[in-house]
Amino acid sequence: MKTPRFSRRTFVKNTALAAATWQLTSALRAAGESPVGAATPSSVAAAPGAAGGDEVALRWLDGQTPAALAGVTWGVPWPRGRCSKATKFALHTAAGAPVPVQSWPTAYWPDGSLKWTAHAIPAAAGGVDSLRLSPGVPAAPAAGVTVRESADTVEIDTGAMVCRVAKQGAALILSLVRDGREIARDGRLVCLRQEQPEVVGDGAVRQEAFASTVEQVTVEQRGPVRAVVKITGRHVNAAGRAWLPFTVRLYFYSGGDAVRLMHSFVFDGDEAKDFICGLGVRFAVPMRDLPHDRHVRFVGEGAGLWAEAVRGLTGLRRDPGAAAKQAQLAGRACPPVAELPENVRTRLDYIPAWGDFTLCQSAANAFAIRKRTKPGHGWIDVDQGRRAAGVGFVGGATGGGVAFGLRDFWQRHPTQLDIRGANTEAAEVTLWLWSPAAPPMDLRFYHDGLGMDTFEKQYNGGLEITYEDYEPGWGTAHGTARTSELMLWALPATPTRERLVELAEAVRTPPLLVCEPARFLAARVFGALWGPPDRSTPEKAALENRIDLLFDFYRQQVEQRHWYGFWNYGDVMHTYDADRHVWRYDVGGFAWDNSELSPDLWLWYAFLRSGRADLFRFAEAMTRHTGEVDVYHAGRFSGLGTRHNVQHWGCSAKQVRISNAAYRRFYYYLTADERVGDLLRELLDGDAKLEMVDPARKLKNMPPRGQYPARISVGTDWCSLAAAWLTEWERGGDLKYRDKLLTGMKDIGAATHGFFSGERFGYDPTTGHLYNILGNEPAASHLSAVFGAMEICGELIQLTEGQPEFEPFERAWLQYCVLYNGTPEQQQAALGRSLRGLGLTQAHSRLTAYAAWRKKDPELARRAWDEFARGGLRSGLSLAPVNGPTVLNPVQEAAGVSTNDTAQWCLAAMQNLALIGDYFVAK
Repeated sequence: MKTPRFSRRTFVKNTALAAATWQLTSALRAAGESPVGAATPSSVAAAPGAAGGDEVALRWLDGQTPAALAGVTWGVPWPRGRCSKATKFALHTAAGAPVPVQSWPTAYWPDGSLKWTAHAIPAAAGGVDSLRLSPGVPAAPAAGVTVRESADTVEIDTGAMVCRVAKQGAALILSLVRDGREIARDGRLVCLRQEQPEVVGDGAVRQEAFASTVEQVTVEQRGPVRAVVKITGRHVNAAGRAWLPFTVRLYFYSGGDAVRLMHSFVFDGDEAKDFICGLGVRFAVPMRDLPHDRHVRFVGEGAGLWAEAVRGLTGLRRDPGAAAKQAQLAGRACPPVAELPENVRTRLDYIPAWGDFTLCQSAANAFAIRKRTKPGHGWIDVDQGRRAAGVGFVGGATGGGVAFGLRDFWQRHPTQLDIRGANTEAAEVTLWLWSPAAPPMDLRFYHDGLGMDTFEKQYNGGLEITYEDYEPGWGTAHGTARTSELMLWALPATPTRERLVELAEAVRTPPLLVCEPARFLAARVFGALWGPPDRSTPEKAALENRIDLLFDFYRQQVEQRHWYGFWNYGDVMHTYDADRHVWRYDVGGFAWDNSELSPDLWLWYAFLRSGRADLFRFAEAMTRHTGEVDVYHAGRFSGLGTRHNVQHWGCSAKQVRISNAAYRRFYYYLTADERVGDLLRELLDGDAKLEMVDPARKLKNMPPRGQYPARISVGTDWCSLAAAWLTEWERGGDLKYRDKLLTGMKDIGAATHGFFSGERFGYDPTTGHLYNILGNEPAASHLSAVFGAMEICGELIQLTEGQPEFEPFERAWLQYCVLYNGTPEQQQAALGRSLRGLGLTQAHSRLTAYAAWRKKDPELARRAWDEFARGGLRSGLSLAPVNGPTVLNPVQEAAGVSTNDTAQWCLAAMQNLALIGDYFVAK
C-alpha cells in the first residue's frame, strides 16, 4: 500500500498568484494574522460558520448521544478579548431549551480576557444530540449538588444519593446512601507487597497488606452541577510503614447516582525489594435480599454479559416454576418463598449459595471467571473470554447494589474484579488495578550494567552500540506514577442486562463534549500554525491521506504488537527491526518511545484539525502514560522525564524535554482534568534540577557552565520549561513563572546569535536569566526545535506581538527558522561561519514555512516545500503482510518506519499545508 512520492519541485511558481495571495492576506495580518497559503488558520477563522462568534456548537466526541451519562466536563476556547473574566455562560439544546451548566475559567489571555473555560452538565442532561454554549445566565439544576463539611467528614448530596467522605482513617468513602438506604460503605485502597518477585529456597513468599490512610481532604468544587473532593494520603501496614502516596479525586454531578474516582499513586519504594503484588480499591455492599434474589454480573467483550444469582433456581432437578426462573434471569425479585413449589421451597437450603466470584484479565486477550461457595472450598471454572469491559455488579433485586467499573481494563492488564461474601450480610468488592493472581510488579533495571562504569564506556560503548544512555543507579522507577479511572453507581435494584451493558460502554468510552475544529482555529489557541485538512487538490489530498495512513498504521501496530499492560499502555515503540520483523523492544534506546521527537504533538494537532474521536482517544492514552510513567513525581529526578528505553524509566538521560508541559496542556484544556492540571504544576521548577542532573554531563565539547549555577539548552530545555511557565501564566498562577518566561525571551533576543548562540547557555534558576557562555561562536543542535520549540515559540510570538521589548525574540526565532536549513553561504553571511551536518531537514522545513508565513516570503515558502521533499519520510509508506513461521502472529510491517520520522513528518505536513499551502502542487 503506497501513497505518491512528492517531487522536490512541486511548487507554485506563478508570481502573480503569489502577489494576489499577499494582497488577500494583508488585511488579515494587520489583525494579527499572517498566512501565506490559502488553507490557513486565518482563512478558516474568517469563513462563514467558523465558530468564531459568541455561540459555540458542541457535539459528542464519539458521534452518538450517550445512553448512560453520569455528568460530563469539557473545555471551550475563546478568541482573545472576546469574553471578560466575569462572563457567565448559558447552555441550550439546538431547539433552544435551557440546560443547567456550571462554568469556570481555566486560562486567560494576557489582556485578562478568557482563553479557555470549563463547563459541566448534570447526569440527567445526556439525552440531547447537540448543545450550544454562549454568554448568558446559566440555568440551575433541578436539584443541585450540595456539600457540607464537619470536623470529620465531607457530605456530598447529588439529589439522587449522598456520599460521606472521611477526613481521616483508612476509609475514603464512609458510605453511599440512596433513598435513605446504605448501598455501599468502607471504600478504601488496598495494596499487597512482597520482598521478592518469585519463589526461591523453601518456596515461602511473605506478603504484607497495606491500606489507605487519609492525610488531607480538600473540596475543590462545591456545585451546583459538579462537586470535586480531593483526598491524599499513603498506604500503611500494621507495622506503621507508610509508602505509595496516593491522590484520589471523587467527582459528583447533580442528579447523578454515580461517583467517578480518579486514583493516582506514586511508586516511592525500593524496586529491588518492594514488589507490589496487588493494588486496588475495595468497598463493602450490604446484602439484604434472599440469596436467590442476590445477583452478580460481569460484562465481557462488547455486549457480552455473565449474569447469575447467588443461589440459582434454574437447572434444578425440581422446577421452581417459570415465574421464578424468568424473574431471576432478569434480575427481578422472585415470587415469595411461600409461592414456590413445595418440593423446591423446602429444599432451598440444600442449593449451594455462591459467595465468591473473580474475573481475572491476565493478558490483553484473555480473561477467566471463577466462583466458589466460600473460603476453604474449591474454585469452579465458569467461562473465559478475550477482553472484559472491567464492569460488574453485586446487589439485590430489591435491596439495591453497586455497579462498578475500571476503565482500560484489558488494555492495562493484569487486572481483576473480585466479589467476596455475596452469600453473607455484606459482600466485599475489590477492583484490582494490579491483579494479585499475576506475577508481582518487577520494576528492577533490566541488566547489570555490562561493565559500563565510566562515562567513556557509557557514551562510546553502550550508547554507540544499543543507543542506550546507561548510568548506574539512574534507571530507577522510584518516583514514577500511574493514574486509573473508576466508576461506582449506587443503584436501587439490580439493573437490567441492557442497562449494565450501557454503563459498561460509559466506562470503556466516557462521554465527552467537544467543539468543532473550526472553533479551535478561530480562537487561535495552541498557536496559529495549523489548519483543517486540505484536500482542495489531488496533491494535497494525497498528503492528507498519508497523514491518515500513518495514524491508522500506528493504531494497528498497538493492536498487532500488543502494546498493552499496566505500565506500557499509551506508549508506542521508537524504531523497527526489519530483520526480526518486530519493533526493537529489547534494544536500548530503540524500544519505548517516551515522547521522543513529539508524537504527542503530532496526535493532538491531528485531532484539533480533524475532530476524529479515534485520534483523541489515542492521544488521551498517550497523555495519561507519558505524563505519569515517563516522568518522575518524587525523588531526586522529580519534574524530569526519561529518554526512550527498554523500560520507561531505564535511560539515564533525565530531561525536561520528556516531562515537557507542551505535551500535556492539550488534554488539560480540552477536558479540565484536575490530575493533568496537577502534573503541569509539578513541572514548574524543573529548571532547579539542571545543576544536579545536567543533560550535557556526558557530551564532549560542551562549554563549561563557569560561574553560573547550571547549563541549559535553549531548545530542548528552555522551550520545554517555557511551556510549563506559559501554561501557569495562562492559568492565572504565580507570576514569578511569567517573569521567568519573559526574562528568558529577552535574554535570547539579546544574545549575540539568538538561538544560534550555542547549544548551551549559562543559566540561573532563581532569576531565569540565560548567559552566553560560548562567546561569539554560533552553534545549533538538530534536536532544539523538535520537542515543541517550534510550537511554543510560535505561541510566545503571538502572545507578545506588538510589544517592542519582545521583537528581538521574534527576530532571533525567525533567523533560526531561516538559517537552520539555509545554505552554508547564508549561514556564513549571517553568523560568521557555516553550520554543517545539522540533520532533520524535513522536520525543520516547517520552521522555514513559519518564516515564510511571518515574513511574507514566497521564495522561503518554495524552499520549505523543497526541504520537505528531502530527508526523513520521502516515499510512500509501504505496508507488507508478514505471517508465520517468520513471526509469532500475523502482522503488517513497514520496514523503514520510525516514530521520530513519523511524528516529525506529520507535524511538518500539517503545518506546511496550513502556512504555505498555496506553494505546494505535485507534478
